[in-house]
Amino acid sequence: MTDSYDAETHAGLKRCFDSGRTRSVEWRLSQLRGLDSFLHEQEASIARAVHDDFRKPEAEMFLTETSYLAGEIRHVVRNLHRWMRPRRVGVPLQYLPARAFVEREPLGVVLVIGAWNYPLQLCLAPLVGALSGGNCAVVKPSELAPATSKLLASTLHEYLDPEAVKVCEGGAKQSADLLRHRFDRIFFTGSRQKGREVMEAAARHLTPVTLELGGKCPCIVTETADLRVAARRIVWAKFLNTGQTCVAPDYLLVHHAVEERLLEMMKEALDHFYGADPKASSDYGRIVDARNFRRIRDLLREGALFAGGGSDESELYIAPTIVRGVRPGSPLMQEEIFGPVLPVIPFQSLANALEHVRSEPEPIAVYLFSRDRGELKQVRAQTRSGGICCNDLLFQAAIPGLPFGGRGLSGMGVYHGIAGFETFTTQRSVLDRTGFPDPDLRYPPYSAGKFRLLRKIVTMFS
Repeated sequence: MTDSYDAETHAGLKRCFDSGRTRSVEWRLSQLRGLDSFLHEQEASIARAVHDDFRKPEAEMFLTETSYLAGEIRHVVRNLHRWMRPRRVGVPLQYLPARAFVEREPLGVVLVIGAWNYPLQLCLAPLVGALSGGNCAVVKPSELAPATSKLLASTLHEYLDPEAVKVCEGGAKQSADLLRHRFDRIFFTGSRQKGREVMEAAARHLTPVTLELGGKCPCIVTETADLRVAARRIVWAKFLNTGQTCVAPDYLLVHHAVEERLLEMMKEALDHFYGADPKASSDYGRIVDARNFRRIRDLLREGALFAGGGSDESELYIAPTIVRGVRPGSPLMQEEIFGPVLPVIPFQSLANALEHVRSEPEPIAVYLFSRDRGELKQVRAQTRSGGICCNDLLFQAAIPGLPFGGRGLSGMGVYHGIAGFETFTTQRSVLDRTGFPDPDLRYPPYSAGKFRLLRKIVTMFS
Protein backbone atom coordinates (compact mmCIF):
# COMPACT_ATOMS: atom_id res chain seq x y z
CA MET A 1 0.00 0.00 0.00
CA THR A 2 1.06 3.63 -0.09
CA ASP A 3 1.37 6.68 2.15
CA SER A 4 1.17 9.06 -0.82
CA TYR A 5 -1.30 9.50 -3.62
CA ASP A 6 -0.38 11.30 -6.81
CA ALA A 7 -1.56 11.57 -10.39
CA GLU A 8 0.45 8.50 -11.41
CA THR A 9 -1.13 6.34 -8.70
CA HIS A 10 -4.58 7.60 -9.66
CA ALA A 11 -3.92 6.87 -13.33
CA GLY A 12 -2.74 3.36 -12.41
CA LEU A 13 -6.04 2.64 -10.68
CA LYS A 14 -7.92 4.00 -13.71
CA ARG A 15 -5.92 1.70 -16.00
CA CYS A 16 -6.65 -1.26 -13.74
CA PHE A 17 -10.37 -0.55 -13.86
CA ASP A 18 -10.38 0.10 -17.61
CA SER A 19 -8.67 -3.25 -18.19
CA GLY A 20 -11.90 -4.93 -17.07
CA ARG A 21 -10.27 -7.18 -14.48
CA THR A 22 -12.51 -5.99 -11.63
CA ARG A 23 -15.79 -6.64 -13.45
CA SER A 24 -16.01 -10.43 -13.21
CA VAL A 25 -17.86 -12.09 -10.36
CA GLU A 26 -14.78 -14.27 -9.78
CA TRP A 27 -12.56 -11.24 -9.10
CA ARG A 28 -15.13 -9.67 -6.79
CA LEU A 29 -15.60 -12.86 -4.77
CA SER A 30 -11.85 -13.41 -4.51
CA GLN A 31 -11.41 -9.92 -3.03
CA LEU A 32 -14.23 -10.42 -0.55
CA ARG A 33 -12.80 -13.75 0.55
CA GLY A 34 -9.38 -12.13 0.85
CA LEU A 35 -10.88 -9.50 3.11
CA ASP A 36 -12.48 -12.26 5.20
CA SER A 37 -9.08 -13.98 5.49
CA PHE A 38 -7.54 -10.72 6.65
CA LEU A 39 -10.11 -10.43 9.45
CA HIS A 40 -9.54 -13.98 10.69
CA GLU A 41 -5.76 -14.26 10.27
CA GLN A 42 -5.03 -10.79 11.64
CA GLU A 43 -7.63 -10.78 14.43
CA ALA A 44 -5.04 -10.65 17.21
CA SER A 45 -3.14 -7.84 15.46
CA ILE A 46 -6.36 -5.93 14.88
CA ALA A 47 -7.31 -6.28 18.56
CA ARG A 48 -3.90 -4.93 19.64
CA ALA A 49 -4.07 -2.02 17.20
CA VAL A 50 -7.56 -0.91 18.18
CA HIS A 51 -6.67 -1.25 21.87
CA ASP A 52 -3.55 0.85 21.34
CA ASP A 53 -5.62 3.57 19.67
CA PHE A 54 -8.11 4.09 22.53
CA ARG A 55 -8.06 1.06 24.79
CA LYS A 56 -11.03 -0.54 23.13
CA PRO A 57 -11.90 -3.79 24.94
CA GLU A 58 -11.30 -6.97 22.96
CA ALA A 59 -14.91 -8.16 23.27
CA GLU A 60 -16.15 -4.83 21.88
CA MET A 61 -13.62 -5.06 19.05
CA PHE A 62 -14.86 -8.53 18.14
CA LEU A 63 -18.56 -7.62 18.27
CA THR A 64 -18.39 -4.26 16.51
CA GLU A 65 -15.42 -4.68 14.18
CA THR A 66 -14.25 -8.13 13.02
CA SER A 67 -17.38 -10.20 13.69
CA TYR A 68 -19.66 -7.58 12.20
CA LEU A 69 -17.51 -7.29 9.06
CA ALA A 70 -17.25 -11.06 8.64
CA GLY A 71 -21.06 -11.32 8.77
CA GLU A 72 -21.41 -8.57 6.18
CA ILE A 73 -18.96 -10.32 3.86
CA ARG A 74 -20.76 -13.67 4.20
CA HIS A 75 -24.07 -12.03 3.33
CA VAL A 76 -22.63 -10.35 0.23
CA VAL A 77 -20.83 -13.49 -0.98
CA ARG A 78 -24.05 -15.53 -0.68
CA ASN A 79 -26.07 -13.04 -2.70
CA LEU A 80 -23.66 -11.42 -5.16
CA HIS A 81 -24.50 -13.63 -8.16
CA ARG A 82 -28.18 -12.74 -7.80
CA TRP A 83 -27.54 -9.01 -7.32
CA MET A 84 -25.39 -8.89 -10.46
CA ARG A 85 -28.01 -10.58 -12.63
CA PRO A 86 -29.59 -8.16 -15.15
CA ARG A 87 -33.22 -7.31 -14.43
CA ARG A 88 -35.57 -7.92 -17.36
CA VAL A 89 -37.98 -5.14 -18.33
CA GLY A 90 -41.16 -5.55 -20.36
CA VAL A 91 -41.14 -4.13 -23.91
CA PRO A 92 -44.32 -2.50 -25.29
CA LEU A 93 -45.83 -4.30 -28.26
CA GLN A 94 -44.98 -1.58 -30.82
CA TYR A 95 -41.24 -2.01 -30.10
CA LEU A 96 -41.14 -5.78 -30.53
CA PRO A 97 -39.20 -7.84 -31.37
CA ALA A 98 -36.74 -6.68 -28.72
CA ARG A 99 -35.57 -7.39 -25.21
CA ALA A 100 -34.81 -4.82 -22.52
CA PHE A 101 -33.00 -5.09 -19.23
CA VAL A 102 -31.23 -3.07 -16.55
CA GLU A 103 -27.73 -4.04 -15.46
CA ARG A 104 -25.65 -2.80 -12.54
CA GLU A 105 -22.38 -1.26 -13.73
CA PRO A 106 -19.29 -0.59 -11.57
CA LEU A 107 -18.56 3.08 -11.02
CA GLY A 108 -14.79 3.04 -11.52
CA VAL A 109 -12.30 4.31 -8.93
CA VAL A 110 -13.90 5.19 -5.58
CA LEU A 111 -12.61 6.82 -2.39
CA VAL A 112 -13.51 5.66 1.13
CA ILE A 113 -12.64 8.05 3.99
CA GLY A 114 -13.03 6.24 7.30
CA ALA A 115 -13.58 7.50 10.84
CA TRP A 116 -11.60 6.86 14.02
CA ASN A 117 -14.36 5.65 16.37
CA TYR A 118 -14.71 2.30 14.60
CA PRO A 119 -11.41 2.48 12.74
CA LEU A 120 -11.64 -0.91 11.05
CA GLN A 121 -15.38 -1.23 10.42
CA LEU A 122 -15.87 2.24 8.97
CA CYS A 123 -13.07 1.68 6.45
CA LEU A 124 -13.84 -1.89 5.47
CA ALA A 125 -17.66 -2.00 5.48
CA PRO A 126 -17.84 0.55 2.63
CA LEU A 127 -14.95 -1.29 0.95
CA VAL A 128 -17.09 -4.46 0.94
CA GLY A 129 -19.67 -2.53 -1.08
CA ALA A 130 -17.02 -1.11 -3.39
CA LEU A 131 -15.46 -4.50 -4.10
CA SER A 132 -18.80 -6.24 -4.56
CA GLY A 133 -19.63 -3.54 -7.10
CA GLY A 134 -16.47 -4.32 -9.11
CA ASN A 135 -14.57 -1.08 -8.41
CA CYS A 136 -11.03 -0.07 -7.73
CA ALA A 137 -10.77 1.71 -4.38
CA VAL A 138 -8.66 4.03 -2.27
CA VAL A 139 -9.09 3.71 1.51
CA LYS A 140 -8.10 6.60 3.77
CA PRO A 141 -8.11 5.51 7.47
CA SER A 142 -8.36 8.10 10.22
CA GLU A 143 -5.10 9.53 11.52
CA LEU A 144 -6.69 9.63 15.01
CA ALA A 145 -6.45 5.82 15.09
CA PRO A 146 -2.81 5.53 14.00
CA ALA A 147 -2.20 1.92 15.03
CA THR A 148 -5.20 0.64 13.07
CA SER A 149 -4.31 2.86 10.13
CA LYS A 150 -0.76 1.50 10.08
CA LEU A 151 -2.01 -2.08 10.23
CA LEU A 152 -4.31 -1.55 7.24
CA ALA A 153 -1.58 0.17 5.24
CA SER A 154 1.06 -2.45 5.96
CA THR A 155 -1.02 -5.62 5.72
CA LEU A 156 -4.13 -5.29 3.56
CA HIS A 157 -2.22 -5.55 0.26
CA GLU A 158 -1.31 -9.14 1.18
CA TYR A 159 -4.99 -10.09 0.94
CA LEU A 160 -6.35 -7.85 -1.81
CA ASP A 161 -5.36 -7.01 -5.38
CA PRO A 162 -2.66 -4.35 -4.79
CA GLU A 163 -3.21 -2.82 -8.23
CA ALA A 164 -6.92 -2.28 -7.51
CA VAL A 165 -6.96 -1.29 -3.81
CA LYS A 166 -4.73 1.30 -2.16
CA VAL A 167 -4.53 2.46 1.46
CA CYS A 168 -3.35 6.04 2.01
CA GLU A 169 -2.40 7.17 5.49
CA GLY A 170 -2.16 10.75 6.71
CA GLY A 171 -4.07 13.66 8.15
CA ALA A 172 -5.95 16.65 6.79
CA LYS A 173 -3.32 17.39 4.12
CA GLN A 174 -3.53 13.83 2.80
CA SER A 175 -7.33 14.07 2.63
CA ALA A 176 -7.11 17.39 0.77
CA ASP A 177 -4.62 15.90 -1.71
CA LEU A 178 -6.91 12.94 -2.34
CA LEU A 179 -9.92 15.19 -2.91
CA ARG A 180 -8.12 17.05 -5.69
CA HIS A 181 -8.48 13.97 -7.88
CA ARG A 182 -11.67 13.03 -9.66
CA PHE A 183 -13.14 9.86 -8.16
CA ASP A 184 -16.31 8.15 -9.32
CA ARG A 185 -17.80 8.19 -5.80
CA ILE A 186 -16.62 9.45 -2.43
CA PHE A 187 -17.82 7.67 0.70
CA PHE A 188 -17.19 9.66 3.87
CA THR A 189 -17.90 8.92 7.53
CA GLY A 190 -17.31 11.68 10.06
CA SER A 191 -18.49 15.05 11.33
CA ARG A 192 -20.87 17.44 9.62
CA GLN A 193 -18.14 20.06 9.26
CA LYS A 194 -15.80 17.66 7.47
CA GLY A 195 -18.73 16.32 5.47
CA ARG A 196 -19.37 19.81 4.08
CA GLU A 197 -15.70 20.09 3.08
CA VAL A 198 -15.83 16.72 1.32
CA MET A 199 -19.01 17.69 -0.51
CA GLU A 200 -17.54 21.01 -1.64
CA ALA A 201 -14.44 19.27 -2.97
CA ALA A 202 -16.54 16.63 -4.72
CA ALA A 203 -18.69 19.31 -6.35
CA ARG A 204 -15.68 20.59 -8.29
CA HIS A 205 -15.64 17.28 -10.19
CA LEU A 206 -19.41 16.61 -10.02
CA THR A 207 -18.54 13.49 -8.04
CA PRO A 208 -21.44 11.78 -6.20
CA VAL A 209 -20.99 11.44 -2.45
CA THR A 210 -22.27 9.25 0.35
CA LEU A 211 -22.05 10.99 3.73
CA GLU A 212 -22.53 9.25 7.08
CA LEU A 213 -22.57 12.08 9.64
CA GLY A 214 -24.42 10.92 12.77
CA GLY A 215 -26.36 13.42 14.88
CA LYS A 216 -28.30 13.58 18.13
CA CYS A 217 -30.17 10.27 18.29
CA PRO A 218 -33.08 10.37 20.78
CA CYS A 219 -34.14 7.41 22.91
CA ILE A 220 -37.75 7.52 24.09
CA VAL A 221 -38.98 5.41 27.02
CA THR A 222 -42.74 5.41 27.56
CA GLU A 223 -44.61 4.27 30.67
CA THR A 224 -45.52 1.00 28.90
CA ALA A 225 -41.88 -0.06 28.47
CA ASP A 226 -40.19 -3.03 30.11
CA LEU A 227 -38.00 -0.82 32.29
CA ARG A 228 -35.41 -3.40 33.32
CA VAL A 229 -34.73 -4.40 29.73
CA ALA A 230 -34.70 -0.76 28.65
CA ALA A 231 -32.23 0.21 31.40
CA ARG A 232 -29.74 -2.54 30.56
CA ARG A 233 -29.91 -1.98 26.82
CA ILE A 234 -29.66 1.81 27.02
CA VAL A 235 -26.62 1.66 29.32
CA TRP A 236 -24.93 -0.92 27.10
CA ALA A 237 -25.56 1.00 23.87
CA LYS A 238 -24.70 4.43 25.24
CA PHE A 239 -21.41 3.49 26.88
CA LEU A 240 -20.23 0.98 24.28
CA ASN A 241 -17.02 2.31 22.74
CA THR A 242 -17.01 4.92 25.54
CA GLY A 243 -20.01 6.64 23.96
CA GLN A 244 -18.10 7.30 20.74
CA THR A 245 -20.71 5.81 18.42
CA CYS A 246 -22.66 7.84 15.85
CA VAL A 247 -25.80 5.71 16.34
CA ALA A 248 -25.65 5.71 20.15
CA PRO A 249 -28.54 7.35 22.03
CA ASP A 250 -27.46 10.97 22.46
CA TYR A 251 -30.21 11.93 24.91
CA LEU A 252 -32.95 10.13 26.81
CA LEU A 253 -36.60 11.18 26.83
CA VAL A 254 -38.48 9.32 29.57
CA HIS A 255 -42.08 9.53 30.72
CA HIS A 256 -42.15 11.37 34.06
CA ALA A 257 -44.12 8.55 35.72
CA VAL A 258 -41.30 6.03 35.24
CA GLU A 259 -38.24 8.32 35.31
CA GLU A 260 -37.12 7.51 38.86
CA ARG A 261 -37.47 3.74 38.46
CA LEU A 262 -35.69 3.72 35.10
CA LEU A 263 -32.77 5.78 36.37
CA GLU A 264 -32.28 3.57 39.42
CA MET A 265 -32.25 0.50 37.18
CA MET A 266 -29.74 2.21 34.87
CA LYS A 267 -27.47 2.92 37.85
CA GLU A 268 -27.70 -0.77 38.81
CA ALA A 269 -26.80 -1.73 35.25
CA LEU A 270 -23.78 0.61 35.30
CA ASP A 271 -22.49 -0.97 38.50
CA HIS A 272 -23.08 -4.47 37.15
CA PHE A 273 -21.37 -3.81 33.80
CA TYR A 274 -18.35 -1.77 34.92
CA GLY A 275 -18.13 -2.15 38.71
CA ALA A 276 -17.86 0.55 41.34
CA ASP A 277 -14.81 2.00 39.54
CA PRO A 278 -15.25 1.88 35.72
CA LYS A 279 -11.71 3.24 35.34
CA ALA A 280 -10.41 -0.13 36.52
CA SER A 281 -12.72 -2.12 34.26
CA SER A 282 -11.18 -3.97 31.33
CA ASP A 283 -14.52 -3.58 29.54
CA TYR A 284 -14.50 0.21 29.45
CA GLY A 285 -12.38 2.18 26.99
CA ARG A 286 -11.00 5.71 26.72
CA ILE A 287 -11.59 8.95 24.82
CA VAL A 288 -9.65 9.10 21.58
CA ASP A 289 -7.54 12.23 22.27
CA ALA A 290 -7.06 15.22 24.58
CA ARG A 291 -9.11 17.61 22.43
CA ASN A 292 -12.17 15.40 22.60
CA PHE A 293 -11.54 14.69 26.28
CA ARG A 294 -11.67 18.40 27.14
CA ARG A 295 -14.72 19.00 24.99
CA ILE A 296 -16.65 16.23 26.77
CA ARG A 297 -15.34 17.14 30.23
CA ASP A 298 -16.65 20.69 29.78
CA LEU A 299 -20.13 19.25 29.17
CA LEU A 300 -20.08 17.67 32.64
CA ARG A 301 -20.73 21.12 34.11
CA GLU A 302 -24.23 21.06 32.65
CA GLY A 303 -27.25 19.80 34.60
CA ALA A 304 -27.18 17.72 37.79
CA LEU A 305 -25.10 14.56 37.99
CA PHE A 306 -27.09 11.41 38.68
CA ALA A 307 -24.28 8.91 38.08
CA GLY A 308 -20.61 9.13 37.15
CA GLY A 309 -18.93 12.43 36.44
CA GLY A 310 -15.36 11.41 37.23
CA SER A 311 -12.49 12.08 34.82
CA ASP A 312 -8.71 11.76 34.50
CA GLU A 313 -7.03 13.63 31.65
CA SER A 314 -3.76 11.74 32.05
CA GLU A 315 -5.60 8.57 31.02
CA LEU A 316 -8.22 10.24 28.78
CA TYR A 317 -10.80 8.66 31.08
CA ILE A 318 -14.33 9.97 31.57
CA ALA A 319 -16.70 7.88 33.66
CA PRO A 320 -20.03 6.73 32.23
CA THR A 321 -22.20 9.66 33.25
CA ILE A 322 -25.95 10.30 33.49
CA VAL A 323 -27.13 13.91 33.83
CA ARG A 324 -30.57 15.21 34.87
CA GLY A 325 -32.16 18.67 34.88
CA VAL A 326 -30.82 19.61 31.45
CA ARG A 327 -32.07 22.89 29.97
CA PRO A 328 -33.25 22.83 26.33
CA GLY A 329 -30.61 25.44 25.45
CA SER A 330 -27.80 23.61 27.24
CA PRO A 331 -24.62 22.81 25.27
CA LEU A 332 -25.49 19.16 25.93
CA MET A 333 -28.47 19.61 23.61
CA GLN A 334 -26.81 21.68 20.88
CA GLU A 335 -24.38 19.25 19.23
CA GLU A 336 -23.82 15.51 19.19
CA ILE A 337 -22.10 14.59 22.46
CA PHE A 338 -20.10 11.68 21.05
CA GLY A 339 -18.93 10.63 24.46
CA PRO A 340 -20.05 8.86 27.68
CA VAL A 341 -22.53 11.51 28.87
CA LEU A 342 -26.29 10.87 28.71
CA PRO A 343 -28.71 13.77 29.38
CA VAL A 344 -32.16 12.76 30.69
CA ILE A 345 -35.28 14.80 29.95
CA PRO A 346 -38.72 13.84 31.34
CA PHE A 347 -41.88 14.27 29.25
CA GLN A 348 -45.59 14.38 30.06
CA SER A 349 -46.91 12.64 26.93
CA LEU A 350 -45.52 10.91 23.87
CA ALA A 351 -46.79 13.80 21.78
CA ASN A 352 -44.56 16.17 23.82
CA ALA A 353 -41.55 13.88 23.33
CA LEU A 354 -42.10 13.68 19.58
CA GLU A 355 -42.45 17.44 19.36
CA HIS A 356 -38.99 17.71 20.98
CA VAL A 357 -37.54 15.19 18.52
CA ARG A 358 -38.99 17.09 15.56
CA SER A 359 -37.46 20.33 16.82
CA GLU A 360 -33.98 18.86 16.25
CA PRO A 361 -32.36 18.07 12.87
CA GLU A 362 -33.17 14.58 11.55
CA PRO A 363 -31.03 12.02 13.43
CA ILE A 364 -29.53 8.89 11.98
CA ALA A 365 -31.73 6.82 14.34
CA VAL A 366 -34.71 7.16 16.67
CA TYR A 367 -35.06 4.64 19.52
CA LEU A 368 -38.26 3.71 21.30
CA PHE A 369 -38.92 1.46 24.29
CA SER A 370 -42.61 0.59 24.45
CA ARG A 371 -44.89 -2.43 24.59
CA ASP A 372 -47.69 -0.49 22.86
CA ARG A 373 -47.66 -1.07 19.08
CA GLY A 374 -49.73 2.08 18.65
CA GLU A 375 -46.88 4.12 20.13
CA LEU A 376 -44.44 2.65 17.59
CA LYS A 377 -46.89 3.55 14.83
CA GLN A 378 -47.06 7.10 16.22
CA VAL A 379 -43.26 7.42 16.29
CA ARG A 380 -42.99 6.12 12.72
CA ALA A 381 -45.60 8.59 11.49
CA GLN A 382 -44.40 11.67 13.39
CA THR A 383 -40.60 11.57 13.18
CA ARG A 384 -38.03 11.71 10.38
CA SER A 385 -34.75 9.80 10.70
CA GLY A 386 -32.39 7.44 8.93
CA GLY A 387 -33.85 4.50 10.88
CA ILE A 388 -36.00 3.43 13.83
CA CYS A 389 -35.31 0.71 16.37
CA CYS A 390 -37.95 -0.39 18.88
CA ASN A 391 -37.07 -2.07 22.20
CA ASP A 392 -33.38 -2.20 21.41
CA LEU A 393 -30.57 0.01 20.16
CA LEU A 394 -27.81 -0.10 17.50
CA PHE A 395 -28.89 -3.39 15.93
CA GLN A 396 -30.74 -1.71 13.07
CA ALA A 397 -27.21 -1.04 11.79
CA ALA A 398 -26.22 -4.72 12.09
CA ILE A 399 -28.89 -6.34 9.88
CA PRO A 400 -27.28 -6.85 6.44
CA GLY A 401 -30.62 -6.59 4.66
CA LEU A 402 -31.45 -3.17 6.18
CA PRO A 403 -30.01 -0.12 4.37
CA PHE A 404 -28.04 2.01 6.81
CA GLY A 405 -27.62 5.76 6.47
CA GLY A 406 -28.67 9.19 7.58
CA ARG A 407 -31.11 11.80 6.41
CA GLY A 408 -30.79 15.57 6.16
CA LEU A 409 -27.97 16.77 8.43
CA SER A 410 -27.24 13.20 9.59
CA GLY A 411 -26.11 12.19 6.12
CA MET A 412 -27.10 11.12 2.63
CA GLY A 413 -27.00 7.74 0.96
CA VAL A 414 -27.06 4.23 2.41
CA TYR A 415 -24.96 1.07 2.50
CA HIS A 416 -24.74 -2.46 4.00
CA GLY A 417 -25.76 -5.56 2.04
CA ILE A 418 -27.44 -4.92 -1.29
CA ALA A 419 -27.64 -1.20 -0.43
CA GLY A 420 -23.81 -1.08 -0.40
CA PHE A 421 -23.65 -2.95 -3.72
CA GLU A 422 -26.11 -0.48 -5.25
CA THR A 423 -24.30 2.55 -3.80
CA PHE A 424 -21.11 1.53 -5.58
CA THR A 425 -22.77 0.64 -8.89
CA THR A 426 -25.01 2.49 -11.32
CA GLN A 427 -27.98 1.35 -13.34
CA ARG A 428 -27.49 1.01 -17.09
CA SER A 429 -30.43 0.48 -19.43
CA VAL A 430 -29.97 -1.91 -22.37
CA LEU A 431 -32.34 -2.35 -25.32
CA ASP A 432 -31.53 -5.12 -27.80
CA ARG A 433 -33.53 -5.06 -31.06
CA THR A 434 -33.30 -6.93 -34.34
CA GLY A 435 -32.96 -5.34 -37.78
CA PHE A 436 -36.26 -6.81 -38.96
CA PRO A 437 -38.92 -5.67 -39.43
CA ASP A 438 -38.05 -2.15 -40.51
CA PRO A 439 -41.34 -0.54 -41.69
CA ASP A 440 -41.31 2.72 -43.64
CA LEU A 441 -44.01 4.04 -41.32
CA ARG A 442 -41.43 5.40 -38.83
CA TYR A 443 -39.48 7.37 -41.42
CA PRO A 444 -40.27 10.66 -43.19
CA PRO A 445 -41.79 11.98 -45.32
CA TYR A 446 -44.97 11.93 -43.23
CA SER A 447 -48.05 12.30 -45.37
CA ALA A 448 -51.37 13.13 -43.68
CA GLY A 449 -52.57 9.54 -44.03
CA LYS A 450 -49.26 8.11 -42.83
CA PHE A 451 -49.24 10.39 -39.77
CA ARG A 452 -52.86 9.41 -38.91
CA LEU A 453 -51.89 5.73 -39.03
CA LEU A 454 -48.73 6.35 -37.01
CA ARG A 455 -50.70 8.27 -34.35
CA LYS A 456 -53.30 5.47 -34.17
CA ILE A 457 -50.70 2.74 -33.70
CA VAL A 458 -48.69 4.64 -31.07
CA THR A 459 -51.85 5.58 -29.13
CA MET A 460 -53.23 2.05 -29.29
CA PHE A 461 -50.15 0.41 -27.75
CA SER A 462 -49.01 3.11 -25.32
